[in-house]
Amino acid sequence: MLYFEFVSDGPNGRIKKVVQYSETSTKNVFNLGFGDYDERTKRINDLSISNNGDSMKVLATVASTVYAFTEKYPDVWIIAAGSTSARTRLYRMGISDNLAEIAEDFLVYGYTQKGDWEEFTINKHYEAFLITRKSINFEL
Repeated sequence: MLYFEFVSDGPNGRIKKVVQYSETSTKNVFNLGFGDYDERTKRINDLSISNNGDSMKVLATVASTVYAFTEKYPDVWIIAAGSTSARTRLYRMGISDNLAEIAEDFLVYGYTQKGDWEEFTINKHYEAFLITRKSINFEL
């Protein structure tokens, strides 16, 4: 497991955010977990809504952890999905808006409602996302 912390600073104050990469039962596949850090429970709350006015900055920071994580572990695959359908949609929009830049370094796949992984297509609905550095050869 690898863990990144940063702070969202806005009208609702300074909110500690955490990105956590956890191993899955599939070799070399890690889950990207993200949310506000709850000091009371000492856990990530992936359902909290900060409304701190910096969602694009927060998503960019989360994306930067993908670069850092895959730089250290270049052979991994990262799976990510929002804790709600609205959050998954937000992630899809972020990938869509930055796909040209992302595709320079990564292969990106989306998990369809039919239960298949396919190459990510802009503005198509997906249930989850899978990303890896381009240096990896793998068939889905």
